[in-house]
Amino acid sequence: MNPYWSRRIRDIVPYTPGEQPKDKQFIKLNTNECPYPPSPAVLSAIRQAAGDSLRLYPDPECADLRSAIADREGLSPDQVFCGNGSDEILAFAFQAFFDPDREVVFPRITYSFYPVYTDFFGLKRREVPMNPDFLDPIELLCGNNGGVVLANPNAPTGIAVGLDTVEKLLQANPDVVVIVDEAYIDFGADSAVGLIGRYPNLLVIQTTSKSRALAGLRVGWATGDPGLIDGLRCVRDSINSYTVDRLAQAGAAAAVRDEAYFQSIRRRVMDTRTRAEKALKEKNFTVLPSQANFLFARHPAHGGKELLDGLRARGILVRWWPIPEIEHWLRISIGTDEDMAALTAALDEFL
Repeated sequence: MNPYWSRRIRDIVPYTPGEQPKDKQFIKLNTNECPYPPSPAVLSAIRQAAGDSLRLYPDPECADLRSAIADREGLSPDQVFCGNGSDEILAFAFQAFFDPDREVVFPRITYSFYPVYTDFFGLKRREVPMNPDFLDPIELLCGNNGGVVLANPNAPTGIAVGLDTVEKLLQANPDVVVIVDEAYIDFGADSAVGLIGRYPNLLVIQTTSKSRALAGLRVGWATGDPGLIDGLRCVRDSINSYTVDRLAQAGAAAAVRDEAYFQSIRRRVMDTRTRAEKALKEKNFTVLPSQANFLFARHPAHGGKELLDGLRARGILVRWWPIPEIEHWLRISIGTDEDMAALTAALDEFL
């Protein structure tokens, strides 16, 4: 350990992102990226924005992008906050709404950045055990906490809860903020954005990385009561007022406004997911019901790490975690039909 490190980070275990290989050609089914390119309107908007104005700071309030999101969701711009990816907004939210003397609660099997944030920001947490069927333990997230974080659909399981369940959480936790992380919401689940007007403690966070094919642009947004948006703005402006650059704002606004393209690629991913699930089940895999752009699957005769290594040797990357509850499972991103056919062929060879 470097002696110059602060006490804050000496014992931190950072988040580990999915592998991004550079030395060999792989079919990447490990990071939940969209298999299709972004909208042509996005590329056109970025080209137009890449001019002399780059010498100037970007709009710190992301006014045009917030307006595009507000128009799409039936909200006002003061109910929208934009950031440099949904992970940044989550980090802002953990600082803005959670106090060190009260526990933040979330399911134990969920997005692995949440425990990293609680450690880094000096927060207490309570990770609630999952049900045996991997359904979220909603009852244990109700009351007696300092804030709730729910990924919906969940990662890495892909299972989603309905709006009635989200409302149950909001009603049971009226005095704390309930964050609903909707990174994968566009692949078949119901967004909680429509509940914002009735619940001032609800913050919904979304991203352009998945269903809008912009993982490389790093833009996300939160929607919620204006009081919550002001809290996020307070944290942002205490760190860096200019988090979203000009090109990212222009590209993301174009992506939000191109509804036809958005609908076409999310439908393609969902259709491929259905076929991929069927193919895995035909090979005796157990596959959880997914409403995300990935599948969570296990095989009765082979462990998760064995499958991970076997597929990697055949040029296909998937995701695996050495966590006891899920060590026999793989998370498989949905690629193109050709990608999934290659996965099927590799599994045939391996099995």
